[in-house]
Amino acid sequence: MTNLLMLIPVALALGGIGLAAFLWALKSGQFDDLDGAAHRILFEDDDLPAPPKQTPEA
Repeated sequence: MTNLLMLIPVALALGGIGLAAFLWALKSGQFDDLDGAAHRILFEDDDLPAPPKQTPEA
């Protein structure tokens, strides 16, 4: 019985922490664009090669 008196508040505290973390993630925009990252990996980056360095002619 004494174990239950300790485990119930611990479980409620962990649930509250999880709920607070979820609400923080919602407010900070973590779930705004769920498909963007999944589609972004399919497209190639159009990285242009760096222009050649011009050395001053002496």
